[in-house]
Amino acid sequence: MKILGIGNALVDLLVRLPDEKLISDLKVKKGSMELVNKEVIADVINKTYNLEKKQVSGGSGANTIYGVASLGSSTGFIGTIGKDDFGVVFTENLKDSDIKPYLFISEGETGVVASLITPDSERTMTTFLGAAGNISTSQVNAALLKQYQLIHVEGYLVFNRELIEFTAKLAKECGLKVSLDLASFNVVEANVDFLKNMINNYIDIVFANEDEAKALTGKSPEEALDEIATMAEIAVVKVGKNGSMVKSANQKFIIPAIDATVIDTTGAGDLYAGGFIYGLSKGLSLEKCGHIGSLLAGKVIEQIGAKIPADIWKGIREKVSAIESK
Repeated sequence: MKILGIGNALVDLLVRLPDEKLISDLKVKKGSMELVNKEVIADVINKTYNLEKKQVSGGSGANTIYGVASLGSSTGFIGTIGKDDFGVVFTENLKDSDIKPYLFISEGETGVVASLITPDSERTMTTFLGAAGNISTSQVNAALLKQYQLIHVEGYLVFNRELIEFTAKLAKECGLKVSLDLASFNVVEANVDFLKNMINNYIDIVFANEDEAKALTGKSPEEALDEIATMAEIAVVKVGKNGSMVKSANQKFIIPAIDATVIDTTGAGDLYAGGFIYGLSKGLSLEKCGHIGSLLAGKVIEQIGAKIPADIWKGIREKVSAIESK
């Protein structure tokens, strides 16, 4: 099974904060994702100039596809970048990860996310979409989709309702499975009715953390899982250190989190989805898919950012092979 992703092509600036003062000053909700303009992102960069930081390609959808590709599946990614150095960084990162880029050059600058990591390891994201927000329906067509069997849709694309609905509908018409990550609780809160309609009509696999699941259904994690499973073929609700829950029809699995030393939670949900989708691409049981997702999530939170060093991937692949062979 070949896996395609679509999402915001962004470069992550990962900043470790000494306290929560900057988040307070920015008047953003801790743990959320907030869209900001160019001036705000420039202000964040200026105020964190002397702090420890990393620069890597990112965006929720691209992070998930990176996880799938790093386990060996054939992948591609659709997005929009600017004609600038950040755009080059993003493109080269995809190629280095053996992800086929379907990237379109747009006016404006490549999008940037300042991921602000507080001492408790939680991250708050201020996002300047830039060129990433210019992705359009003209960049998605049946000929491209038919080269793949599953498309993973980034939930943040809900800010472009025409695009996300067009893509999911066309993918279903082309015979693809469609997975959706709900992205962020505040995004879900602002788009509840639209998302419910999308899931009921076009989505096969839904990934949500407990806050996103509550925002969608108003219910506790397990009750939310049950409700989402009535809307989609497969429902996944992640509950942090307590692991995750997976349900499809009358099958339900409780997947424990692996033991991990938390450094930064950036990308944990994205990499979980990547591991889970990889398992699906290999025809594994939902329980095994969940364990692979849990493994990737546990390994990425021991790093700064959503990228896992190459030397660690070797051990991850060995563990995945062991899960597959059980």
